[in-house]
Amino acid sequence: MSREEEPRKTDAEGARETPTDSEPVESGKLARPGDLLPGILHVLPLANRPFFPAQMVPLVVDREPWQRTVEAAVKSGNSYVGLVLIRGDDPQAAGPGDFYTMGTASRIHKVVQVEDKLQLFVEGMQRFGIDSWVTRERPFAVHAQYFPETGYKDVPELKAYTVAVINTIKELLPLNPLYGEELKYFLNRFGPDDPARLADFAASLTTSDKPELQEVLEKTHIRERMEKVLVLLKKEVEVARAQMQIHKHVEESMEKRQREFLLREQMKAIQKELGIAKDDRTAEIEKFRARLKDLTLPEEAQKRIDEEMEKISVLEVGSPEYGVTRNYLDWLTQLPWGKYSKDNLDLKNARKILDRDHDGLADVKERIIEFLAVGSMKGEIAGSILLLVGPPGVGKTSIGRSIAQALGRKFYRFSLGGMRDEAEIKGHRRTYIGAMPGKFLQAIKDVGVANPVIMLDEVDKIGASYQGDPASALLEVLDPEQNREFLDHYLDVRFDLSKVLFVSTANQLDTIPAPLLDRTEIIRLSGYIASEKMAIAQHHLVPRQIEKAGLKSRQLKIEIAALREVIERYAREAGVRSLEKRLGQIARKAVVKILNGAKPPVRVGVKNLEEYLGKPLFRPEKPQAGVGVVTGLAWTPMGGATLDIEATRVHESTRGFKLTGQLGDVMKESAEIAYSYISSHCRDYGARADYFEKAFVHLHVPAGATPKDGPSAGITMATALLSLARGGKIVRPLAMTGEITLTGQVLPIGGIREKAIAARRAKITELILPEANRGDFEELPAHIRRGLKAHFANHYRDVARIVFPKNK
Repeated sequence: MSREEEPRKTDAEGARETPTDSEPVESGKLARPGDLLPGILHVLPLANRPFFPAQMVPLVVDREPWQRTVEAAVKSGNSYVGLVLIRGDDPQAAGPGDFYTMGTASRIHKVVQVEDKLQLFVEGMQRFGIDSWVTRERPFAVHAQYFPETGYKDVPELKAYTVAVINTIKELLPLNPLYGEELKYFLNRFGPDDPARLADFAASLTTSDKPELQEVLEKTHIRERMEKVLVLLKKEVEVARAQMQIHKHVEESMEKRQREFLLREQMKAIQKELGIAKDDRTAEIEKFRARLKDLTLPEEAQKRIDEEMEKISVLEVGSPEYGVTRNYLDWLTQLPWGKYSKDNLDLKNARKILDRDHDGLADVKERIIEFLAVGSMKGEIAGSILLLVGPPGVGKTSIGRSIAQALGRKFYRFSLGGMRDEAEIKGHRRTYIGAMPGKFLQAIKDVGVANPVIMLDEVDKIGASYQGDPASALLEVLDPEQNREFLDHYLDVRFDLSKVLFVSTANQLDTIPAPLLDRTEIIRLSGYIASEKMAIAQHHLVPRQIEKAGLKSRQLKIEIAALREVIERYAREAGVRSLEKRLGQIARKAVVKILNGAKPPVRVGVKNLEEYLGKPLFRPEKPQAGVGVVTGLAWTPMGGATLDIEATRVHESTRGFKLTGQLGDVMKESAEIAYSYISSHCRDYGARADYFEKAFVHLHVPAGATPKDGPSAGITMATALLSLARGGKIVRPLAMTGEITLTGQVLPIGGIREKAIAARRAKITELILPEANRGDFEELPAHIRRGLKAHFANHYRDVARIVFPKNK
């Protein structure tokens, strides 16, 4: 057999080398394009996936960095270029170290420049490995080692792999039609009996990631390559099936919706033909008319609704005016015109509810019962505005809710704190986009009756701005003579609010405008004494906090002595809000102990209280005693407090008077008046007449960091100066409050209840009050007055007689 007829040596497990252009081709044989490949090959980087032999696709590269490489490949005479995958994602930044070691030698058939890109039509010819680098800068060139494919005939094992690959590709064809187009293109160029080309083609079909595809490219042994390709194809089949299932599910869902939509439209058309169904406008109008059947509308409102009904019946459904009119009619027909809930005027039931919800506050409850009794006598409660005034946490809001429960009325609460726009009260005009009624008509609509209990929280914190003054807008709402014809800007129809019971709350009266205050009945909640706080804690706060913490009552036991300690040393304010927070803190720490293994019940006593609450926040209030030191009584928004006023003589070189303690203007004036009065009447009260002639006196009101103001410390300051001048101190627990004038008159002051509670807390048993406040003191509940001895003074002579009894 001649050399030309000698068959090629094949190896099912390997490949043979192809001669390069520097090696001669056997004589007498026709050289194919793939038989002569350059030994030095210019390379282009690929970022996304490798390029396989037998592929023929357009490749787009950036013109500026790679034009020289393409030109060098074309000018070499054979138009071959090596396409090699890089490890990174940026081809422009790729260097020799970023290239994989194997790529595909490809022939460039055509180069087209499109703006700043080059479009190359390339055909993959053969695998090659990078033997070494000729140039390590662009244009890159390498010494190539080729791995040509041989003929694989009559190899049963490869035939089995070929059949497996073809069958797997057949599984892919129904799942994605694009696979069919690519398969046709492959079969036009190659046959199914070429396992090498088939394996490369199958790998190029998959959407595997680039390391897996590069691994296929680097497999020079055909069997290993076929095994790897089969794995990737199986994965691709699973992914394609999942995508097909998702697509099918989405299509079914869309078809179902479209079918339902078509059926509904057909049903509407049929119903319309039969006169069963109505269009949107007719349905809306009938809905509005149905709402009006059970309502008793005034003539003005009925006329307005009829006009709007006529308007909406001729408007186009899609027009903006239709939407505005529809919303307006929706509001008009949802208001409870003439609908009232029946009042429960049983006083025993009301007292039972008040006692159930609140401990203490006996005077406040009595005042509310009196209010309800008057309503019971009249047969209705209308035109009333209550104002509950007191420190935070004394139960103002909960009392309002209890009043609603006692009357059997609906309850609605909203806060006025920080409100700056009068439209919140009286509504927006309908000319504005998004206009709506004010808070009051919103409340009436929500509760569904025209006589609810509406609570206006924080009425003392209303603001004012360029958008109006909400406090002034409230005047119409809270005036019994005006609110029967309340006019909301949005509704533009008068609505009767006279049956509404308004309950407002405030911490202080100073910031409430006088005209608004004049329209309310004031009920003061001054705060709780220790015994009342104890009852509230036992009956309400402790059970509530145990429940909030997820505990059972048997799992946490707080001793009475520990509760008393919490009240006196950790939560001394007038209300019980801080007390509830402290009890919640104890409950949370008890939960932690139980979860850490402690055996319930967890017991909290005085000895271990600091483990739960830390160091006490308050020290026991012990009045100071000494020459020039007198205890006064003060009112604060948090309740009453004792105030030790100190006076001392600094030197005698010159006369002077100094004030410290961050005092307000009114309090400074009281101090000046007290100094002037005592200086001019020293002899009358047993002191040297010339004591203040050369004395520089300093008067201080602790604590210096707390601002203080008000006239009620006048007699206390005067007594401190007199004690300094006499050189005598007050030895018994005595406190006083009252305003003094230059003639020594003692004028009345406010906050008697809070000051009496503060005195009891400090264990002071003797008080000096202005004679004009005798009635206020005698009106205090017996449990507050118990143990207190009150002296009443018209003139400072009465004060001096009580403080220094030997000087009559």
